[in-house]
This record gives sequence, C-alpha cells and structure tokens, in this order.
Amino acid sequence: MLSRKGIIPEEYVLTRLAEDVPDHARYRARERRGRGFVGKNGACNVAHKNIREQGRFLQDVFTTLVDLKWPHTLLIFTMSFLCSWLLFGMVWWLIAFAHGDLDHSTRLQRDPAEGAAGSAATFVPCVTSIHSFTSAFLFSIEVQVTIGFGGRMVTEECPAAILVLIVQNIVGLVINAIMLGCIFMKTSQAHRRAETLIFSKHAVIALREGRLCFMLRVGDLRKSMIISATIRMQVVKKTASLEGEVVPLNQIDIQMENPVGGNSIFLVSPLIIYHVIDKNSPLYDISPMNLHHHEDLEIIVILEGVVETTGITTQARTSYLADEILWGQRFVPIVAEEDGRYSVDYSKFGNTVKVPTPSCTARQLEEDKSIMDTMPLSPKGTIRKRSVKLKPKFTIS
Repeated sequence: MLSRKGIIPEEYVLTRLAEDVPDHARYRARERRGRGFVGKNGACNVAHKNIREQGRFLQDVFTTLVDLKWPHTLLIFTMSFLCSWLLFGMVWWLIAFAHGDLDHSTRLQRDPAEGAAGSAATFVPCVTSIHSFTSAFLFSIEVQVTIGFGGRMVTEECPAAILVLIVQNIVGLVINAIMLGCIFMKTSQAHRRAETLIFSKHAVIALREGRLCFMLRVGDLRKSMIISATIRMQVVKKTASLEGEVVPLNQIDIQMENPVGGNSIFLVSPLIIYHVIDKNSPLYDISPMNLHHHEDLEIIVILEGVVETTGITTQARTSYLADEILWGQRFVPIVAEEDGRYSVDYSKFGNTVKVPTPSCTARQLEEDKSIMDTMPLSPKGTIRKRSVKLKPKFTIS
C-alpha cells in the first residue's frame, strides 16, 4: 500500500490558496481568472441571464431543491412542515367546530323521551380533548409525526375526521420522503469527494521520448480509490470560421496518453498525464513566446470516476491558462520505495525542475530534426530507494 504523509500537505495548501507573491501580482491573477472559462477550483465561470422560461425549474422540483444553497434548503424544510401542520390544524378545528365539539353546552345532552328526570347522555366528539385552535394544532402535529401522547384521539363519530386522518398521514410521508431525500443528496453530493482529487498548480511542456509533450500531475489524497477513473482534456479558445463566424468558446478535444493507456487511469498514486504535441494537436504552433496572460488559451482537465465507498459518480475539474504553463520544466519524482512499500511525498506534488527544451514550436521541431542534435541530455529520473538495515532476530554465541 502507498503511505500518504498527511491528508493535505502544508506546502500544497500554500501553493493552491495563498502563494507567496506580491499583492499586485495576486490582483492580476484574480483578474485573469475572471476571464477563464473554468476556475482553478473547477467552478464554471458562466452566468445565465435572461432566462424567460423559469417554470422549467419547477418541473424538476427535487433537483431544484438540491441545487439551492443550504440556508434556502433549511428554510424550505422548516416551512414545509410548519405549513402542513397549520393547514391540517385548521382542518381539524373546522371539523370540531362543525360538529359542535367546541360548544360546551352540547357536551351533555338529555334524552327528550325521559324528560327532565332522564339520565344524562354523553356527547361523543369527533376528536377528543379539542377545545381551541391551539389544541387542534397540537393534534395535527401528533398525527403527522405519529407522537401519540394519548390525550387526543379520533372517534368513530365522524367519517370525515377519519378521512382527514388518512390524508394527513399520506401527506406527511410524502413530505418526509422529499425533504429527507433532499437533505441526504445535499450532504452526499459528488463534488465533496472531488475536494481530495488534486491537480498540479502549473502544467509543463518539455521533451519526452524526443517529442514535445504537455504534462500535468493528478493525485488522490484519500486511500479509498476512484473506480473506473477517466481523464480528458479540452482546449478552449476563441476561433473564427472561414465564413466569418466567431466562436467565442470553441472546445477542442485533445488526445492524451498516460502510463496505463487510453483515457482510463489507475489512480492509486499521483500520475503524470501527458499529451504529445503533434500535427493533430491544437498546441502544434505554441512556443514559449505564446505563454503569457494576454494569450487567448485555456486548457481544461476533467477527471471522472466512481467513488469506491458510495458508488456515486464524481467529477473534478481544473484549468490552465497560458501563463500557468511552464516551458522547459518537468515534475520532480515524489514516489520513493521504503520499508518494502511505496511512499508518496505530497509536499513535492507541484514542484518542477528545469530541463533542456528547444524554444520552438512542435511544428518547427518536426520540420528541422537538427534542433535535437544541439540539445544536451537531461538526467533521467528514477525511483528513489531507501535501504533499511534489518536487525537479526537471533544471535549465535
């Protein structure tokens, strides 16, 4: 098994949230992020305006409730129960009023055939112990939440009261099912699991196997795995067609390669995902001169998979702007073998090191092979091994 040193390493938090940069540079970074299509944390920077058919949201009430913020959801949760209790409390009060249960003079009736000396006949109400709206409201709560204190009960005197009792129980079950299901879905949303799926702050472009490659690192901080994890990348940029049509957010899929092959990854340890920049790549004409904040270039990375413990599909997203791509660097190794198992040092998750890389586009490198002859070879990265001396379990005297 892989040994993870801490759930959220301190250096990674500093890199992601509060990098040690001047205030004016941090302000410019916030400005650039506002122009990005997808934020660094995966939030889409899209505002939906002038939606005329608002009624479509009410056709899917459950999803609308789940998408609401927590204060609004809790308010609707509370008001749904209070309104149903008040509504049926009013119904119970009307039934008692119509039957005369609230009139004290009708509590004792005398049999007219026996005259004044006749025995007193007991008055049977629809619901016992209801004397006001307050008692009717308390009875409504007892019925819906099935408390049953025993002081109030429905008698067989009024069939309408029995029907209301059945209806209120059904309505209460429906409200419980909807609201509790909504609360459960909000607490187990898939994006909560995505908080522990991390990406490197910067992407890099360097040589790998003699070809320029766009590389990034992805990892999972939890021990529970992401099943059937797949990763894909898209380039988002403003383009114009031959007919003059301007597409402000043209999404172009780019082919990826990873150590497992295809788009599926086995994310038990951090992986370096790379894309070979060839003639079919939208990065074919990218050079170091294009990697600045004025360049209209954004690369979106999407990681999807099934959470092993819950079976819910989750998705983690991030993006890299042009100035967040480092040319001529590669990620440092963070996996070491110690005590017979592999250890991952997440404190170096986003660290990079400079390597010899030609300062030209992939097109120029492919057309002029002599450029590679002038490049010095960089040292190969290896998995670090730590030798451990074992003490003998016995001695020979």
